[in-house]
Amino acid sequence: MPSGDDALEPLRAALRVSPDNIPLRRHLADTLLALGRADEAAKEYRAALAQEPANAALKIGLATAFYHQGKDSAALVIVEDLIKADDTPGRAYVLHARLLVKAGDVERAVRQYKKGSAADPAAADPEFASRLGITPDDAPPRRTEEDEVVDGRVRGRAEGSGAPPDTTLERPAVSFKDVGGMDALKEEIKMKIIYPLLHPEMYKAYGKAIGGGILMYGPPGCGKTHLARATAGEVKAGFIAVGINDVLDMWIGQSERNLHETFQRARDNKPCVLFFDEVDALGASRTDMRQSAGRQLINQFLSEMDGIASANDGVLILAATNAPWHLDSAFRRPGRFDRILFVPPPDAPARAAVLRILCKGKPLGDLDYDHVADKAVGFSGADLKSVVDVAIEKKLRDAMREGVPKPLATRDLLDATATLKPSTKEWFATARNYALYSNQGGIYDDILKFLKL
Repeated sequence: MPSGDDALEPLRAALRVSPDNIPLRRHLADTLLALGRADEAAKEYRAALAQEPANAALKIGLATAFYHQGKDSAALVIVEDLIKADDTPGRAYVLHARLLVKAGDVERAVRQYKKGSAADPAAADPEFASRLGITPDDAPPRRTEEDEVVDGRVRGRAEGSGAPPDTTLERPAVSFKDVGGMDALKEEIKMKIIYPLLHPEMYKAYGKAIGGGILMYGPPGCGKTHLARATAGEVKAGFIAVGINDVLDMWIGQSERNLHETFQRARDNKPCVLFFDEVDALGASRTDMRQSAGRQLINQFLSEMDGIASANDGVLILAATNAPWHLDSAFRRPGRFDRILFVPPPDAPARAAVLRILCKGKPLGDLDYDHVADKAVGFSGADLKSVVDVAIEKKLRDAMREGVPKPLATRDLLDATATLKPSTKEWFATARNYALYSNQGGIYDDILKFLKL
């Protein structure tokens, strides 16, 4: 028997007698990890965490096991949760640095390693530090008031000298009838946004303000932007779509002014739906930020949502993100994004409805949308659009070769479906880890329910 197993057998025997002994199980997991048996170590760490889910040492152990297994996203979920605490162990920072190096963010890795080795000298790894270019006498670069660049933004532009943000006010022609499926989501939006506008007197009687925010999250391509635009069309409201490039500016203070002007434009044209796509890029967690300028922008965003300087009555704020775990928690407080809606890939009836909408106006034969939908499990709305596009391209090639155009048939869509894979799988691999290990307040329960975990 290998010497490693000789050392492990007494520990396993002791655990059989005392299965709830957390220190003993952690010792077994640590030993397995030291022997390079990360898979077995992860199982033991999981078993211990099931009894003590807040144990930081066990979380670091599990994250380290994931790291050695190559499960970097799973390890990152645990570590990012750990480093939010005030008493973060040094080992967590060092492991975070290793993960950042693998992701190519060496600059941030250096900072995290220095934090970890300063908090716990025993966590220091001279070989890893050498790879990062860190020497014992390293000192952080000193900034002065004369520096031209502060926190990655340029100092010195006169206030108000920037061009106003390019935000176009739309009047969308689409409405909920143009959105396939999503019935539960539509009902939530109706209660929060549409009914207050259609029945203001009823909401006023209950003291409910007309306005507020909804945050939609889920895998890309599942119709969050389309649903936001349809919401504005449903109530004949203005619609302003805001992207990161419409707000962020290289000059200090200009991004905050851009954001204020965007909100003011919505207030001047109410009722208006103000839609922020990829909102996590503008409202990333302040605890993760290394630049004070980014924090100032978030503070401005929160102030605008609260309507401190100007009332937001009649301004309906929708936002979409593929990564809600990167959004600052302050956005989830009541009065801000107080409805957080999971937008999953469409189910079978919704997929059939999406296909009907996508095929509308095209030459069609006898199409069994339900049958195609059954074969497209996990496909997003964008994936289904690709299915229709691929099928049409094949029909066009046949028409060019034969000289006779033919209508789309069920077989064409089935063949196209067989050549494509759902793009949502990668997102769910990451979301699953956050839902399992960083689900404070149950905000990701919908993901667990969807995955049947």
